[in-house]
Amino acid sequence: MFVDRVQIDVQGGKGGDGCCSFLRLRYVPRGGPDGGDGGRGGSIVIVAIEGVDSLAAVAHRKHWKARSGKHGEGANRHGRAAEDLVIQVPPGTVVIDSEHDLVLRDLKDAGDQVIAAKGGRGGKGNAHFKTSTNRAPREFTRGEPGEERRLVLELKVIADAGLIGMPNAGKSTLLSRLTRARPEIADYPFTTKHPNLGRVQIDFDRTFVLADIPGLIEGAHEGVGLGHEFLRHVQRAGVLIHLVEPMPIDGSDPVYNYRAIRDELVQFDPALAERPEILVVSKAELPVAEDVQQQIAAATGIQPMLISAVTGQGLNQLTTTIYQQLQSRNSEV
Repeated sequence: MFVDRVQIDVQGGKGGDGCCSFLRLRYVPRGGPDGGDGGRGGSIVIVAIEGVDSLAAVAHRKHWKARSGKHGEGANRHGRAAEDLVIQVPPGTVVIDSEHDLVLRDLKDAGDQVIAAKGGRGGKGNAHFKTSTNRAPREFTRGEPGEERRLVLELKVIADAGLIGMPNAGKSTLLSRLTRARPEIADYPFTTKHPNLGRVQIDFDRTFVLADIPGLIEGAHEGVGLGHEFLRHVQRAGVLIHLVEPMPIDGSDPVYNYRAIRDELVQFDPALAERPEILVVSKAELPVAEDVQQQIAAATGIQPMLISAVTGQGLNQLTTTIYQQLQSRNSEV
């Protein structure tokens, strides 16, 4: 199961209490206080791990609480600190404090981590309170409670290039042709229920990661259709490949469809207007494909590429163009 947004409650462990104790030995008449400190409570640590590709494991557990530290003991023995509780998430996960709507950390790369809830400090034993005037203190402190937070974990798929377009534009078919990914493919809208990723191998040392972003529709930036569920995944892609279907099954106008999707992207995130885009007319095996290609060129001033995932037409040129765009973008950054 692919899960890309979950809400969880996290709580750091309570610190152990300090100890009130006095040294009592036969040959040490003035032993004095010897209460040890309590141990630190465990913290909640969220770590991005390579190979984890969904938040499904986290979604099955809504409450995460770290262990408490051990109490201090006599003979100046300090309590043991509790181990941190580690939550593993995929790279690309954004950790958000739900109450304050604050991004704690964007875990873009494997190994990135954030302390989501600190464990409480241990209390002090009575040995800390000994002074020249108070040689037998009975004061000690309790351990502090751990931090509590309600978090939203939001996964934004990390891909070098993202396939966008209306439902049934041919994104999943193209992904399955260019990579080893095997997304569900059918002739009805919204076949794809979650982003699919695959690695495109151009030659021995040139590759890039391609993502199939589920079909968007007009009004998606307001949550219509799959809406926000998948628009956020577009933000990670370095290059957008916009597929336009020449003969939509609903009879809509391909030029209008292209402009509608562009408008949705910009309204969701204005920065996407500056993102490199490769405009492609898919399903070149259809007789109207070339006419639609010319219509879009006349209406937008952009000459779209013409490809067919069925016959293989234009695929080598497309992958080469995507890679060149990625290299150009990386050199600018």
